[in-house]
Amino acid sequence: MRSPLARYLPLLVGLAAAATSAHAQAPGGPPPKVTVAKPVVREIVEKDQYTGRFDPIEYVEVRARVTGYLEKINFFDGQTVKKGDVLFVIDRRPYKAALEQAQAAVTSAKARQSFSVTDLERAQTLSKSGNISEQVTDQRRQASQTAQADVDSAQAAFDNAQLNYNFTEVKSPIDGRISQRNVTEGNIVIADQTLLTTIVSLDPIYFSFTVDEKSFLKYQNSIGIGMGQTQRGKGVPILIALSGEAKPTRKGTLDFVDNRVDNATGTILLRATVDNGDKFIKPGLFGIVSMPATKPAQGVLLPDEAVAANQDKRIVYVVGPDDVIQQRDVKLGPKVDGYRVIQDGLKGDERVVVNGLARVRAGVKVAPETTELPPSKT
Repeated sequence: MRSPLARYLPLLVGLAAAATSAHAQAPGGPPPKVTVAKPVVREIVEKDQYTGRFDPIEYVEVRARVTGYLEKINFFDGQTVKKGDVLFVIDRRPYKAALEQAQAAVTSAKARQSFSVTDLERAQTLSKSGNISEQVTDQRRQASQTAQADVDSAQAAFDNAQLNYNFTEVKSPIDGRISQRNVTEGNIVIADQTLLTTIVSLDPIYFSFTVDEKSFLKYQNSIGIGMGQTQRGKGVPILIALSGEAKPTRKGTLDFVDNRVDNATGTILLRATVDNGDKFIKPGLFGIVSMPATKPAQGVLLPDEAVAANQDKRIVYVVGPDDVIQQRDVKLGPKVDGYRVIQDGLKGDERVVVNGLARVRAGVKVAPETTELPPSKT
């Protein structure tokens, strides 16, 4: 048995359609005015955006190579340093004494070695005339060789003492910006354990981000990333916007693609090298990268205001013959220069309603006013 509401449902639908039609175009009234324009058609490169983080190319944890009391610090926290700058000085006196002792041992060993050589030469001369036995000659030869070995050992000990003495000056291994000191003067420093400070390089700087597996396969087919041509300086150009920036301000080069997809996340790591001559970018900052998703191709572009929604579809209104509105389903792409890429649904020569969408629907006759869209909206 039909409910009372079901009997009146067709009537209600008809009244609603009549009301919509009356709103779009009053009976006997003039056609609604709308602004129409042809889409912008030009060569474009579609781009995708990802969030990533800046990382230093070089990062060093500065530790001493010898143990001792910290005597001097030669930098201000946060200053820029050059490779080879002396940052810390450890009390050098014990190591200088050890170096002088090693030098004395070398001198003593060389003196013994010189005497053993002379003694061997004398034995060899006497051996020829039969005034000394072969056994004695062999003993003196052995003594000479032992003396030479003692010289080599003493020299190695001296070289080690020289290294330790040099290591009392802790030098910067890279150019970059230094962090704060973790140890103050007067404290003991343990070799290879005490973290004195850290240094990061700033120019150039890395920008790392991840893309999903589907997107990576698309990029590999369209622009060839991950196929061996992304070496340093020869990769894909990218643009980066820092947090709070409306437009990208930094240029870089995509020069590294990881060798495997992460099993846990289904993503793959990509990395770009970015110029940072002004040292403005600091490691750890976030950014939004815009990278090319396709090769250059002819694109059809419209402003977002020209696109309407119909449930889960995206549509545009095209003015057809006799100025009658036609509805077109379109497939949207990313934004390029302020316009929305229309990937499917338009050829580019249509007259599209760009202003006054609320006054039109399919089948309505309109009074179009033609305008021309600029090549770029930004």
